[in-house]
Amino acid sequence: MFQFLVSRIVPALAFGFGFAFAAQPAFAMQLTPQQSELYTSVSTSPPTASGMTVCYGFVCRRRVSLDFSAADQKALTQIMASGKANAIAERAAIQKAVLWFDRRMGPVIGTTTRVARADIRNRADANNYDCWDSTRNVSSLLLVMQEWGLLKHHTVGNPRYRGNILAMQLPHNTAVIVEKQSRIEWAVDMWTTKYLQPPDVMLVEQWLKEE
Repeated sequence: MFQFLVSRIVPALAFGFGFAFAAQPAFAMQLTPQQSELYTSVSTSPPTASGMTVCYGFVCRRRVSLDFSAADQKALTQIMASGKANAIAERAAIQKAVLWFDRRMGPVIGTTTRVARADIRNRADANNYDCWDSTRNVSSLLLVMQEWGLLKHHTVGNPRYRGNILAMQLPHNTAVIVEKQSRIEWAVDMWTTKYLQPPDVMLVEQWLKEE
């Protein structure tokens, strides 16, 4: 079962992770500087092969520690196996993996009522992810699955940002995957959809032009 340790609005917390099915140390992943910044910017630990910090409440002001069990890894492995045929199928499987994450975390942290494009105007930060939270959470999930060897056709890319006030485009960011063969970047954007809706998966080139 999940082990959840909740901490709220606290600086620089250290979260301990461990597989429920194998007592072994959690080694640090190799992250790019841009990926590392996702975690250092809010004083939280990056994901490991055994767990991740889940951010919510806008800019990770609320957070929980998620330790993956054998059942969790089995579920995600089965989901990703459905996408092994090609890159298109793997992107569809990644959408299902993000839905798995949403379903598992919703009852624990109260995000079953979360809305699409949540921000301070919704006045419900305790039950929502802003785009910073969703970018960190999806990036963390992808990095964990990559560490487990579940991504066959993609690697986890650097988060991407957009925003042009002159063009009435508000600031926004997203997690990214990179197709191995073509090196094309794809956005995996959970923030634009509500609870249990598949995240938007689109070419970053297109995502940069969205409102």
